Amino acid sequence: MKQTGIIRPLDHLGRIVLPKELRRTFDINPEDFLEIFVEDDRIILQKYEATCIFCHGSTDIQLIKGKPICHACLNELKTME
Repeated sequence: MKQTGIIRPLDHLGRIVLPKELRRTFDINPEDFLEIFVEDDRIILQKYEATCIFCHGSTDIQLIKGKPICHACLNELKTME
């Protein structure tokens, strides 16, 4: 794991601020979602990318009743009716 030398305190609500350099490097923008993983004694943050619940593709994603579905799978579902 690569060290950055960056240390940030938690505020009274348990939040941290990600430095601008890291947000830029990982293309994290305001309102983006981050996934939180735990591995042994580590907390890992990763930018969340919605993927299709059927094919796991990540392009042309739409939320249908709260579920991410790509355009191709949505068209395939429409032909099944």
